[in-house]
Amino acid sequence: MKRAGILNRHLSGALAELGHGDGVLVCDAGMPVPDGPRVVDLAFRAGVPSFAEVLDGLLAELVVEGATAAAEVREANAECAALLDGLFPTLDLVPHERLKELSAGARLVVRTGEARPYANVLLRCGVFF
Repeated sequence: MKRAGILNRHLSGALAELGHGDGVLVCDAGMPVPDGPRVVDLAFRAGVPSFAEVLDGLLAELVVEGATAAAEVREANAECAALLDGLFPTLDLVPHERLKELSAGARLVVRTGEARPYANVLLRCGVFF
């Protein structure tokens, strides 16, 4: 058994398969999950695990070269907006409907238990060298 890092075997394995440019949608419990991408559903109950906790764990494991979120997060979820702004200084903002369209091209969807609106971000994988 792993001693550190992400212990969920489905998520750990999915992350190991990602390559440069692949998309990872980290989403709240209410985001429609597109058909096609591999889905790792971590939602246990409302708020567990939180969007921030899952994002923190993923960022410890991934190299991210870009991120996209819904512009609506600014008004509907100030806490999430502040988190995303702090983590991604060049965060791209698009209308929520466009984020849903873009998420269909993701290689992996990680569903959190977050129960606040617009706690979603599409990460674009980078490389470590």
